[in-house]
Amino acid sequence: MSDTSNTDPIAVNNAPRKDNLDQKTSESTTAAGPWKIIRRVLPYLWPAGNISIKRRVVLSMTVLVLAKLVAVATPFFYKTVVDLLSADQESATWLLAIGTMGLTVAYGVARLMNVLFQELRDVIFSKVGQRALRALALQTITHIHQLSMRYHISRKTGGLSRIIERGVKGIAFLLRFLLFNIGPLLLELSMIAVILVIMFDLWYLLVVSVTVISYITFTTRVTQWRLKIRKKMNDHDRDANQKAIDGMLNFETVKYFNAQGVEAHRYDQSMAGYEQAALKTLRSLALLNLGQAVIINSGLVAALALAAYDVAQGNLTVGGFVMVNAYMMQVMMPLGFLGFFYREIRQALLDMAEMFELLEQPAEIVDKPDAPALKVNGGKIQFRSVNFFYQRERQVLKGLDLCVEAGQTVAIVGSSGSGKSTIGRLLFRFYDVTEGALLIDGQDVRDVTQLSLQRSIGVVPQDTVLFNDSIYYNISYGKEGASREEVEAAAKAAKIHDFILQLPDGYDTTVGERGLKLSGGEKQRVGIARTMLKNAPILLLDEATSALDTQTEREIQQSLQQMGRGRTVITIAHRLSTVVDANLIVVLEQGLIVEQGTHQQLLDAAGRYSKMWQSQLQSESHPSES
Repeated sequence: MSDTSNTDPIAVNNAPRKDNLDQKTSESTTAAGPWKIIRRVLPYLWPAGNISIKRRVVLSMTVLVLAKLVAVATPFFYKTVVDLLSADQESATWLLAIGTMGLTVAYGVARLMNVLFQELRDVIFSKVGQRALRALALQTITHIHQLSMRYHISRKTGGLSRIIERGVKGIAFLLRFLLFNIGPLLLELSMIAVILVIMFDLWYLLVVSVTVISYITFTTRVTQWRLKIRKKMNDHDRDANQKAIDGMLNFETVKYFNAQGVEAHRYDQSMAGYEQAALKTLRSLALLNLGQAVIINSGLVAALALAAYDVAQGNLTVGGFVMVNAYMMQVMMPLGFLGFFYREIRQALLDMAEMFELLEQPAEIVDKPDAPALKVNGGKIQFRSVNFFYQRERQVLKGLDLCVEAGQTVAIVGSSGSGKSTIGRLLFRFYDVTEGALLIDGQDVRDVTQLSLQRSIGVVPQDTVLFNDSIYYNISYGKEGASREEVEAAAKAAKIHDFILQLPDGYDTTVGERGLKLSGGEKQRVGIARTMLKNAPILLLDEATSALDTQTEREIQQSLQQMGRGRTVITIAHRLSTVVDANLIVVLEQGLIVEQGTHQQLLDAAGRYSKMWQSQLQSESHPSES
């Protein structure tokens, strides 16, 4: 049995294949599940209308068949050479030598052609396989970006990326080994079976058949048992991986609370469970390899014993004995890989099932068929009797009626949990209203395309998240194809240009994971510059200056006011000093509008807003007490 069959991808090479095999996925790949998955992959190998790819598939399959024909024919040359060498030596020696040399050369050429055809097959098919992987990966990542915020906030990012990674690798494995190993093996076994019956005896076919069936039955049953052990191992591995990622993402929090030891202990606990499960997989592998070796060698010994008996009886030449041995080796050697193939194909199907399950996850927010693009003719925003639930037991907005006239700046204030940020999420259509309607210039946002809606709204969120790339890239993200002058103009407007020039690498400075190399205020100013560059007709400012000092906040407020001229602006604010110039201030409490008016009107009303204003003034007057 080949060494490859002793290399357990479950235990030894687990690093790139850490799995999350839940019961639902496991059940989905039983019975008709695998064939369903294979049928989903086939269109990528035979894409409609792509003649070039289809030609490559046909050509690679042709070369594959030629390689197997050569492989099956090769033992004939071996047999003939041995028969000539053991023939009556009274024959003309020079004729014997020439014939033997010629057949030996033919044998070597046949083996070389077999290798040549296999390599040629790989070269021809490589473009087909890589194109299929690329198409599936692109489809998956596109679908993920189309899923709703509700889905994303309920998923663990590390687990989601693992599903994509394992799914794509699973497809790569399936394509290669199903098409180039399992399929050719079945073809080769069929041709050898015919030769054994025609040239030798049914007994040889019986020995081969019993060996193959016994091997497959034993391997599948033991592997099914081992998959249950592997699931436990993968669960511990996933848990350890998630804890490690959480600890790294929350590095500062870990340091703040001196919890390095706690994080290490949590991680070690998960790894201890992984260790125990991994040891079980190694022991079960030893049992699997031992059983496979017993079956294969028993079949080989039985066939050779039968051939030796036929030679002794004069029914078979020595060359025939060698030929039987060659065919048995051709059967047994790839059969030795079958356990490895089965384990990996089974796992590949599980991984692909997770990815296809992700592709089947319906998008909560979808465009209506033939939905038109949003046409902004001023930017009037209306919330009409809007009710919204995240969950049915928790209503966030309750009959909200609000009109933001075109070109107005409306501020929404209130205590935490009052529903301020939810209004912004509904406007950007991260969620749809549960009841009522949200309109822009008289157009219900549910009736227009999401792309046109989102292009029309510029957002500065409270927590600006940046890509782990350069400052220039992060600002230019606001407008595809923006020029250097436009990027720098946006940075100047956001009062961050001078700071960037002071950095050693200037605009090429990398901001780190989620922008952690920058301070909160610097990140927020990059986010403001990015939104300024987008230049959308509607602005949503969600605590846009919350991380800035007072002086910088005043400078940014001037920039934001300049940017807001001629646009409709919704400002969600906690710091009331930033909204005193708003055309309308709306006070939310528990999803209801309790007050609305200008700053002075609300102060004169001496209601909720006035109390909030006085409270903040006192906090600013006595910062040590705040």
